[in-house]
Amino acid sequence: MPYDADDQWALFLDFDGTLVDIVERPSDVRVAPDLPDALTRLQQKLGGALAIISGRPIAFLDEQLGSARFDSAGLHGLEHRIGSDLYLCQAEDHPALRPVVERLHEIIRDKPGLLIEDKGCSVALHWRQAAHEKEFCIATAHAALESLGSEYRVQFGKAVAEILPSAAGKGKIIESFLHEPPYLGRRPVFIGDDLTDENGFKAVNAQGGISVRIGAGDTIAQQRVGTPAELRHSLLAWANGGPLPFERNI
Repeated sequence: MPYDADDQWALFLDFDGTLVDIVERPSDVRVAPDLPDALTRLQQKLGGALAIISGRPIAFLDEQLGSARFDSAGLHGLEHRIGSDLYLCQAEDHPALRPVVERLHEIIRDKPGLLIEDKGCSVALHWRQAAHEKEFCIATAHAALESLGSEYRVQFGKAVAEILPSAAGKGKIIESFLHEPPYLGRRPVFIGDDLTDENGFKAVNAQGGISVRIGAGDTIAQQRVGTPAELRHSLLAWANGGPLPFERNI
């Protein structure tokens, strides 16, 4: 079997900053018109072994990607879908977060540019539009975490602090996918752009796979791609019959 054979690979893709450009407000994200079709063809080429691994809810990913329904992990693995099997996370599963979300809204009420993203099972505090509030946001996130205990943790990304259950993590959910068809027995490729993707890179590296970081920044990923647009170009070429567009690690 050729080393580049597509049925040797399982592709895992972050969403924000990877498939789409980072934007000022999370709700303003835009998907390139040709992306869903390219992903659909690549999914078929890989025998179904393609999944979106995101901090967004699966419902948001579905809304953005139109009629295409890809295997997905949302909320850093708190919910996932493989084929027709769907496991969602509901806000009522994490009642301790409700007063924290309310308190965060109160705290930032007089802080222009700060944004609370309530995901139900997690909550993110964004300061992309108010970079001078970074230290305030970090301290606020840590203070909020103290009221929740060890069942929750804070996770930092690009101008964001997210409070989420300790069990969540992209590395864990990628490992879980690799135990299920059509991912079982394949070598993983994971592509991401942020601190939140590093434990995914770690898991993929340990599996002998390929880890790819989009853009600059310290990382344990083995390779880099400059921008989401460059990645989309590479994925389109792969979908159109080209070989795996990343160096193999033997």
